[in-house]
Amino acid sequence: MKALVAGCGVGGPAVALYLRRIGWDVEILEATQEPDPHAGAFLNVATNGLTVLRDLGLADRLMTDAHPCPELVMWSGGGKRLGVVPNGPAGDPARGSVVVRRGWLQQVLKDAAQEAGIPIAFGARLSAIEEDGASVVARTMDGREFVGDLLVGSDGIGSIARRYVDPAAPKPKYSGLISVGGYAGNTGLKPTPGEQHFVFGRRSFFGYLVRDDGTTYWFANVTKPEPDRTALRQISPEAWLDELKDLHRDDTAPVPQILAAATGVVGAYPVYDLQHVPQWSRGRVVCIGDAIHATSPSAGQGASLTLEDAQVLGRCLRDSSDVELALKTFHQLRHQRTEAVVAYAQKINKQKKTTSGRVSMAIRDALLPIFLRKAATDTTVNWLYDPGTRWDEQSAT
Repeated sequence: MKALVAGCGVGGPAVALYLRRIGWDVEILEATQEPDPHAGAFLNVATNGLTVLRDLGLADRLMTDAHPCPELVMWSGGGKRLGVVPNGPAGDPARGSVVVRRGWLQQVLKDAAQEAGIPIAFGARLSAIEEDGASVVARTMDGREFVGDLLVGSDGIGSIARRYVDPAAPKPKYSGLISVGGYAGNTGLKPTPGEQHFVFGRRSFFGYLVRDDGTTYWFANVTKPEPDRTALRQISPEAWLDELKDLHRDDTAPVPQILAAATGVVGAYPVYDLQHVPQWSRGRVVCIGDAIHATSPSAGQGASLTLEDAQVLGRCLRDSSDVELALKTFHQLRHQRTEAVVAYAQKINKQKKTTSGRVSMAIRDALLPIFLRKAATDTTVNWLYDPGTRWDEQSAT
């Protein structure tokens, strides 16, 4: 059996490794000519995602350039410490999350796939999919044609595979936020081991952490109407920094200092999510990760959900000789959980949107400490970090 995997980001290499584990031939089709080490800046990998990476034998390498942060420290724009909440299961800091550069996570997975002998076709942007019952054909924009027994669409929120699987699927929904982020050096800030800091600014939400070498990872969530994607790409890093400096001009240190020291690439992208897609597979084609259930970064679960998908899909195909039945089982096992995570992230997004007026901000800053104190010991959201599945379990088909 041969699988074609569209996308060499996070989910693509992971599912390819699991399919290789069960004896499949696999080929990855990657749209870009070469991986972008700055793509997506940095992200959170929660304990459930680390569990999958550990099963793949990749967690130790990932941790060589990771920032463990089991705690999230919340601040008001005026410098008031609002509270601390766990970045992982409450009461279990040893299972806290880590923050890594997206490019590093993707490199660790890509390298593992290549070391396993899995070929990667670069510059192979998916353009069309065809099936004849016995096989699936993937055509790419540069005129190439790839044939397999299965196609896994891990091709992101703009997925071509999803359009094939369910042409009537709901469209991604804009959250009302644009995420802007990058790195800063020479800020003079002390490292923040075990922590990531979040600031509810007067006009924008801001997050940062400081690595042991003094490098600061930072991001801002800017409340804006849905932008034109082409126009967004044309905004220069300098223009974004000027806007952010203005938005945070009245916020306390260290936000203005971080923005003043920002260097290099500044990434900006509108935050979308994708929910309630009724059909995840069609024939021999299935979607995973953002291609079928994109979630905003607010829950810190996007990469981890995708890694879970890879493991569960591999397990379903291991346990059934009927490909189409295995794909339906995969949907049944994953649908309820992913819907719940997307909904949870949507609630957090609402808290990040800037409020208008000093009275609204004062009310927010007065109420947040109460909510955060409860959240610090609240185990009712521990389900986020415990998917309840393992590779050695049997999938009912």
